[in-house]
Amino acid sequence: MQRRSFLKKAGLGAVAGSAAVAAPVFAQEMPALNWRLASSFSRSLDTLYGTGEIFCKYVNEATGGKFNIRQFPGGEIVPALQVFDAVSNNTIECGHTVSYYYYGKDPALCFDSAVPFGLNARQMNAWMFDGDGMKLTREMFKPHKIVNLPMGNTGVQMGGWYRKEIKTVEDLKGLKMRTAGFAGEVLSRMGVIPQQIAGGDIYPSLEKGTLDAVEFVGPYDDEKLGFNKVAKYYYYPGWWEGGPQVSLYLNEGAWGSLPKNYQAIVEAASRVAHVAMTSRYDALNAAALRRLIAGGAELRAFPRAVMDASFAAAETVYGEFSAKDPKFKALYDNYMGFRDELLPWFRLAEGSYDQYLGVALAARRK
Repeated sequence: MQRRSFLKKAGLGAVAGSAAVAAPVFAQEMPALNWRLASSFSRSLDTLYGTGEIFCKYVNEATGGKFNIRQFPGGEIVPALQVFDAVSNNTIECGHTVSYYYYGKDPALCFDSAVPFGLNARQMNAWMFDGDGMKLTREMFKPHKIVNLPMGNTGVQMGGWYRKEIKTVEDLKGLKMRTAGFAGEVLSRMGVIPQQIAGGDIYPSLEKGTLDAVEFVGPYDDEKLGFNKVAKYYYYPGWWEGGPQVSLYLNEGAWGSLPKNYQAIVEAASRVAHVAMTSRYDALNAAALRRLIAGGAELRAFPRAVMDASFAAAETVYGEFSAKDPKFKALYDNYMGFRDELLPWFRLAEGSYDQYLGVALAARRK
């Protein structure tokens, strides 16, 4: 009897001892961390800023509250268009921004977001996750000590709001327009005067007449920002942003110091947030467009001559940049080669399906 009692107690002691040894190891794998994330977007833009909120919430909950990432809107701890530098310098651990904002540092950075007549959202996902996109963009960011992860895509954007109609290429000459990245470079070849302005500063500039036109995202965000109140012509498509990707920037040192399980959680959280942004825009833009039109916005398609001139100008710009920068050329060739390979399939399947359904529904309404 006493022998059995001894063995039972000894066994329990061994289990307790094992738990005591295991606990510190588990604690080391789940350290308490507090990071800051600087966003390039204001809180009012619940689609863009809200994507960062989804990411932070996921990380917090997946680690049982051990890894807390606090998001700050553009301008609060870092100016909206200086997130790149803040992450690169390790002023903050991570940031949520769009790579074409930093066109002035290196035009090739735009391939991490969008370039004129480039990939749409699904094609961009395919290039990043199943093509060479992630490998090539990681190499591009490495000298800046940034590790990038896709974290959102708005889908194809609108061509913007204009105070006057755009009937010919001549109507673009002298137009002061808010735009970013390669779009400004291409539009400038057609006489536009591009201005890069953060989202929160666009409306006052348009209202005061400092700007003649503005492009931002699409109906849902544009309605929130009130552009329709000061410019009534709403053009499409935004040929410079067929599938603009928003990115999570992580400081290389901060990322490398994370336990592997935290890195896996960050990658999973960024992918969840990435999908969430596109689905939200798809769900919200249609109703917002109807409201804008009902409120007096005049929807216009860019004339074919303007589109053709834009395409030709883009090809010229790409040729010039490729000729003087081998690294740019390598990225451009891979990115556009991927686009050209996918486009026939998208035209055959997606394009024919959407076109037929649109015609059928229009006929039914009659």
